[in-house]
Amino acid sequence: MTRPVYVHDLDALAGQARAVRAALPQPVELLYAVKANPDPGVLRTLAPIVDGFEAASRGELRRLAEVLPGRAPAAYAGPGKTDADLAAALDAGVHRIHVESPAELARLGALATATGRSAQVLLRVNLPVEAPGASLVMGGGPSPFGMDPADAVGCARRPPAGVDVRGVHAHLASGLDAPLAATVAAAVVDWAVAEVDAAEVDVGGGMTVDYTDPDARFDWEGYGLALADVLDSYPGVRLRIEPGRSVTAHCGAYLTEVIDVKRSYGEWFVVVAGGTHHLRTPAAKGHAQPFTVHRRRGAAGPRTDGGPVTVVGQLCTPKDVLSFSSTAGPIGVGDVLAFAMAGAYAWNISHRDFLLHEPPHFIIGDLREVAAEWAGRPLGR
Repeated sequence: MTRPVYVHDLDALAGQARAVRAALPQPVELLYAVKANPDPGVLRTLAPIVDGFEAASRGELRRLAEVLPGRAPAAYAGPGKTDADLAAALDAGVHRIHVESPAELARLGALATATGRSAQVLLRVNLPVEAPGASLVMGGGPSPFGMDPADAVGCARRPPAGVDVRGVHAHLASGLDAPLAATVAAAVVDWAVAEVDAAEVDVGGGMTVDYTDPDARFDWEGYGLALADVLDSYPGVRLRIEPGRSVTAHCGAYLTEVIDVKRSYGEWFVVVAGGTHHLRTPAAKGHAQPFTVHRRRGAAGPRTDGGPVTVVGQLCTPKDVLSFSSTAGPIGVGDVLAFAMAGAYAWNISHRDFLLHEPPHFIIGDLREVAAEWAGRPLGR
């Protein structure tokens, strides 16, 4: 039995990133949110295409320094920054630190002053912008993310010594389609310019990825046209976005072999090597991860009858569910299941040490070619 494997198609990733860049107005800065997938190959592939990287931990700062030495991160974000975190951001030469509260701003100012530096800051603001249809809302109400608008205005008007407030950052929701993302971006810029005279505005990421339709893509061209309208209204504002999932999700896959198939009270279960300790995305988002079946050449073991199946992993919990399908057709022992859209928030958010199973392998290649090669292997290799 071959260990599960993650396949990163870096050529496809580069093509996706270039298409995103081409769809955006040239003045819009494109940052990549490292949290989506910090794989070194992903970072190296994106480095010559994006305008910078957004880090959200000291670990991500270290990863960027190791993989891309000499290239300072464009942004450092995240709630609950310790003094050590803020000092690390200053030491790394981060271009913009996204500050989450008045108290954090005061601590950053004190650290910068003590070391003779000036911290370049965007204030993360929790604006009351509505986002109907968003899959995850982080603003517009009580939230650990960002500061209330009135606090942001006060910080912008009376910043502590050691701090240069350049503008506003607002990541208010995720799962936004292009029209809604554009509406939210315009509202953020309107507020930032009117209330704090912002020279720079980062409208965050949150572009939708539809796991029910692997062929669907965010409308980057429509979004780019809408951002062009925003820039026309505010030609002096430096505007940036920081997508993550929507850049990398489609460029990664998780391949694993079927260990067993069985009926339980009339329902089919397909048991695969690995599970949600490798690919946490379906459990985290509560969805069925899309997959294709690659029949094992020459396999003669047990097989489902082609009806609905639940695909589960090797963990000792009923929550170890990767997917459901009523259209996959017969699935047999030894077949290879290729889970698509595993290029973001997958291995890097998984509870990888639960039960101490072996980790997956990681390779670079074309998903279809790798799956076909796997399915041609004899079972047990």
